[in-house]
Formats: sequence, structure tokens, C-alpha cells
Amino acid sequence: MAIEIERKFLLKYLPTSLLINGNIIRQGYMINGKDRVVRIRLSGDSAFLTVKGATRNAARKEYEYPIPQQDAKEMLQLFCKKPLIEKTRYQIEFNGFEWVIDQFSGDNKGLVVAEIELDSIDQVFEKPDWIEKEVTHDPRYFNSNLIETPYSSW
Repeated sequence: MAIEIERKFLLKYLPTSLLINGNIIRQGYMINGKDRVVRIRLSGDSAFLTVKGATRNAARKEYEYPIPQQDAKEMLQLFCKKPLIEKTRYQIEFNGFEWVIDQFSGDNKGLVVAEIELDSIDQVFEKPDWIEKEVTHDPRYFNSNLIETPYSSW
């Protein structure tokens, strides 16, 4: 069983010089409940079916499986609630950790968040100077909630 431990932050500023080779992501939710989500994601030339449990203290169970790209396109169209999540993801290495910056488009245009995945809840890490407020526990910033209440409606 896989456990995802992720912390999410807003940015003080966008470190544009570090944003290289962004990957366009489209994702939708087939099941979007408080205790579980089932997500379809297209990311570059890859596609995935992901099942996640409820988040508890920044951690949750996560299972992810590659699927054919054409199947993902059809499932996004036929079975996922609209609007879809659209974003460009950038990966940045900082002091031994990989950070991702998601720059949203579509109905969530203007929202930019940074995330870091950890090996344990209490793992120590240094924040880059472009990191501001932590929003890990604010459900408005969960991708699964951005389809219900897009950033443009805040």
C-alpha cells in the first residue's frame, strides 16, 4: 500500500527562471468524495488512473496505475465531472527535495501552488525563499475541490 505525504504552499513570487520544461496536465474526477477520490490524469504522453483515500494529517493512501492514453481521454470526456483541472507542472530541485509548482489554467487560472512530497509527516525540510503560506489543510486548494468551486469563483 502506498502512502502519499504531501504539503502544499502558496508562493511569495513565481521563480520564473526555474520554470523549465513544464508538463501540461489535464485531470478529472470519476468519484469525488470526502473519504475517497478516483482520478484520471493525462500528463504529457502518459495517462494514469489514481485512487486516493481521505487525507489525515497531510497523509493518505494512494494507488496509481498507468492506463492507455486513449482510454484516459475517453474517460475524461465521458465519466469525469466538469470543469476538468488544467495546469502546467514544473519540477524544481531544492536542497535534496523535489518541489513541484502547479500553474493552473482554465477555470482555475491565476492559482499557483507549490507542493513537496515527504517520506514522513515530521520530516524536516528547508523552504525556498519563494514559498509563503502553507495551505496543506485548507480544502479549497485540493484539486478535487477545485472542480466544485474553481479558483475563478472565490
